[in-house]
Amino acid sequence: MPIYEYICQECGAQFECLVRTGEEIVCPNCQGKNLKRLVSACSFSFGKGSTKSNTSVKSSKSCTSCSAFS
Repeated sequence: MPIYEYICQECGAQFECLVRTGEEIVCPNCQGKNLKRLVSACSFSFGKGSTKSNTSVKSSKSCTSCSAFS
């Protein structure tokens, strides 16, 4: 199950949510359904001894409306 980052077109809240197939996502701030999925950087590592560093993106809020958090 992927984690996607969204912005609410109604109130402007930005959040991320673990998404299951067929699940309807709503804004945790205003319960709006007019959402836009954002392009996010992924988080990964290159293995032991690599000189590359981990890359990650953190949102200001976590989705509490998803059933994964219930």
